[in-house]
Amino acid sequence: MKKLLPLLLLLFVSFHLFSQIDGEVIKPYKGDFLLQHARIYTVSNGVLQDTDLLIQNGKIAAIGKNLPEGNHLLIDCTGKRIYPGFIDSGTSLGLVEVNSLPETQDYMELGKVTPQMQALTAVNPNAVAIPVTRVSGVTTVLTQPRGGYFPGTAALIQLNGYTPDQMDAGFRGVLMNFPSAAKAGNYDNRSAETIKKEAKKALDEIDALWEKATSYQAIQDKGGSVAYYPEMAQLAKVVTGEIPLLVEVNAAGDILRAIEWVKDKAVDPVFTGVAEGWKVAEKLAASEIPVITGPVLSLPSRQSDPYDASYTNASKLQQAGVKVAIRSQDSENVRNLPFHAGFAAAYGMGTEEALKAITLHPAEIFQVDDKLGSLEVGKSATLFLADGDPFEPKTQIEQVFIDGYKIPMTNRHIRLYQEFLDREMKPEN
Repeated sequence: MKKLLPLLLLLFVSFHLFSQIDGEVIKPYKGDFLLQHARIYTVSNGVLQDTDLLIQNGKIAAIGKNLPEGNHLLIDCTGKRIYPGFIDSGTSLGLVEVNSLPETQDYMELGKVTPQMQALTAVNPNAVAIPVTRVSGVTTVLTQPRGGYFPGTAALIQLNGYTPDQMDAGFRGVLMNFPSAAKAGNYDNRSAETIKKEAKKALDEIDALWEKATSYQAIQDKGGSVAYYPEMAQLAKVVTGEIPLLVEVNAAGDILRAIEWVKDKAVDPVFTGVAEGWKVAEKLAASEIPVITGPVLSLPSRQSDPYDASYTNASKLQQAGVKVAIRSQDSENVRNLPFHAGFAAAYGMGTEEALKAITLHPAEIFQVDDKLGSLEVGKSATLFLADGDPFEPKTQIEQVFIDGYKIPMTNRHIRLYQEFLDREMKPEN
């Protein structure tokens, strides 16, 4: 019971701070909204000047000039910009509350092989960092477990809802950590031979697991009876292509080995991390494997690499012809995703492609581009209103909509800012 007290106190304080303003509970609400006279960044169809956007029943009902006002709530967007909600393609948001408090961590299970573990089930919809993230224009994230060969099944979530099911954005992917034959860092004292042997042993173990999952599925296909084996049941869905495989791989040599490995296994994966993708960009492009890379705001993986290796990685991959999405790979600071994209834009990617890397491209990779990733009639009304370029820190995000819900522009950080902005004690009456 004593271990639960810090968690209960944290949840109570979190609810009190960002769910109430002057004693009144502020909730997202759904309605019909007409956003008028905005500059609309559709992503898929260019930029529309002085244009209206109509939200009805949670979807974008119309985009055009001088739309009829009807009985909609009018929002004047003169001089403002509208963007599709940003998508962070790799986080642990909702799975960890305080990194130093084990009771609030739910991103790692025991064992090396736990593909059946569902990130969506573990998500805490009341996580303090969720309101902090969404008021920055980041409305959708891939939240994922960590550790082991197959640490679990990642889930794409919308940052609004009371239950994990309400937050479900429609994508699942089993994670795999590809064994690395590169040093883990300057602190890694293993010899090159030892590293190579350990990587080969790990890959042999993964191959054995893959064969076991293949056999499991073959028995199922023939109507045979198998014992309860949830690990193989989930991995078999990857073998058959029912569930996508997300392969975490970073070193250049490992990327090349991973390309051959997935080709041998006849799966269509997504590569994640890919920190040294710039070194093998042409081979990645030829493989036609989409890439989720990041964090952009990080140091080079090797001391001998250029200082801007992490900044330019996404642009070099994109220019080689790789479909690129960007992730923050964070839990507390997912709100900084626009600045990861901003650095990629400044270091060769360009604003238009960087915008696609956190909107349309991840939506396509996660196969949800029929509802997310761009502003088009019929798609989900998941978007935000800003007074400038969201890649610039000075820009203010003024309003956020998720599936047509108007999101309260408040969170724990804003409440604390408001509380201590004026620190004078008021005299009693």
